[in-house]
Amino acid sequence: VHLIPVNPIREDGLSPKSRKRIMPDLLTEPPVIDPVYEAHVYCNIPTIAERSMEGHAPHYFKLVSVQVLIRHGDRYPLYAIPKTKRPDIDCMLLPSRKPSHPQLEAFIKHMSKGSAAQMDGSLSSLPRYPSHSLCEMGELTQTGVVQHLRNGQLLREIYINKHKLLLSDWTAKHLYLETTGKSRTLQSALALLYTFLPDFDWKKINMRHQWSTIFCSGSCDCPMRNHYLEEEQRRQYSLRVKNNDLEKIYVDMAKIVGIPTRQLRASNPIDSLLCYFCHNVSFPCTKTGCIGMEHFKVIKRHQLEDERERQEKKLYFLYALLATHPLLNQTVNRLQRIAEGKKEEVFVLYSAHDVTLSPVLSALGITEARFPRFAARLVFELWQDGKRPKEHFIRILYNGADVTFQTSFCKDYYKRSSKPMCPLEKFVNFVKRDMFLVFNSTSYYDACRRRPL
Repeated sequence: VHLIPVNPIREDGLSPKSRKRIMPDLLTEPPVIDPVYEAHVYCNIPTIAERSMEGHAPHYFKLVSVQVLIRHGDRYPLYAIPKTKRPDIDCMLLPSRKPSHPQLEAFIKHMSKGSAAQMDGSLSSLPRYPSHSLCEMGELTQTGVVQHLRNGQLLREIYINKHKLLLSDWTAKHLYLETTGKSRTLQSALALLYTFLPDFDWKKINMRHQWSTIFCSGSCDCPMRNHYLEEEQRRQYSLRVKNNDLEKIYVDMAKIVGIPTRQLRASNPIDSLLCYFCHNVSFPCTKTGCIGMEHFKVIKRHQLEDERERQEKKLYFLYALLATHPLLNQTVNRLQRIAEGKKEEVFVLYSAHDVTLSPVLSALGITEARFPRFAARLVFELWQDGKRPKEHFIRILYNGADVTFQTSFCKDYYKRSSKPMCPLEKFVNFVKRDMFLVFNSTSYYDACRRRPL
C-alpha cells in the first residue's frame, strides 16, 4: 500500500493551517466534487455532535462581544415542479419523530406563550413555530427547528457557560435581534435563542424586522449594486446554455412531467429536488416515468460549477461588496462602540437567508467557503487583550471553522504575527475604506454611483 500525503479537508470544506488546528480531522471527503456528497453537506441533517472552534483564544484574552449571522434551517421548497405531487412532509413538531432534540417539547410549550415579546410590525402576526400537517411553501420543517436548537445549545456551552458573555442578570439591552419578515427566519432565530439564552424570558425579546434580504436598512439605494447583479445573472445564464448535459436533462424531465422545457427551468427544480433528497423521499413520478438520481446529479453538478465560475469571474464579488457594506458597516460600528466600553448589544443575532450570507462571505474574501447550507452560521467574535486592554481583536468563524485568516484584510497579517486573531482596526479599515478601492472610490455613496471604466 502506498500512502499518499494529502491535506485534510474540514467537514465544511475549509482547509485551516495545521498549526491552528485544535482537533484533528479525519479524511472522510471524496477527492473530486461529488454532487451527492455536496447535497448531503447542504442538507445538514442533525446526526453527530458538531465540533467547533468558536470561543478559542489564549487564556489572557477576554471575550466581549459576539455577532452571529445565520441562515434559516431546513425548509419546504419555495417552488413546485409542475404536474407532480408535492413532497409529503409534515411540518408539525413531534418530539418523538426524528430528527429531534431534548428541548424540543419545552420549546413548543414556551413558544405558545409568546405574547410578551416585542416584535416589530408584521413580525407579531407570524407563527412562532411551524404547525402544518402538510408543510406550506417555504415553511421551516422540524429538521430546521432542530438544526437551530442545536446551534443555540452549542453556542451556549461556549459563550454563556464558558465565557460568561451574558450573566444571569442580563437585560434586553444586551441583545440586538433582527430578522427578515419570513416565518422561517423568525422561527429559526427563536429556536437558536431558546437554547442559547441563560433563560428565555419573552419580556426581554425585542425582535426587529428587516425588510431587505441583504439587511441594507436605510442605505439600500445603490444603482451599481443592481448593475453588477444583472451582469452576474447574465453570466449564470451564459454558463447554463453552454451546458449540453444540463439541457438534455431538462428536456428529459420536461417530457416526464409533460410541460415545455422552459417552464420546467422556470420552476427551479433543484430547490424542490433538494427537499426530496434531504428528507429521503422518492423523487416524483408520472405515468411517463420518474425523475431520478441522474437528473438530480447533473443539475447539482452544474450548480457547483456555477459557484466555481462565480468566484473566478468576480462580478458577484463586486456585487457582494456593495450589497453587504451597510450590514458590515453596522457590525463594525457596533464592535467599535463595545471596544470603547459600551456594555449594550454584546450578543447580536441576524436571522437571514442564503442570499444574505453568500455575499458576506464573498465580500470578506472567504473564497474557499461552501455555499451556505441550511442553518449555516457566520460568527464575529470581539476579544480584548488582557495584557494590553486597549487592544481588541476579532475572529471570524463559519460553521465552526476559523476563517479569520482567509479574509482579504487579514491574510498578510497572519504571515507576520504570532497572534491567533486579527486586530479590530484591520476589519474597520477594510469596511470604512478598502472595500471601495476596487471601484476607485472612497465612499459607499460614490461606489454605488460610479460607472466602471
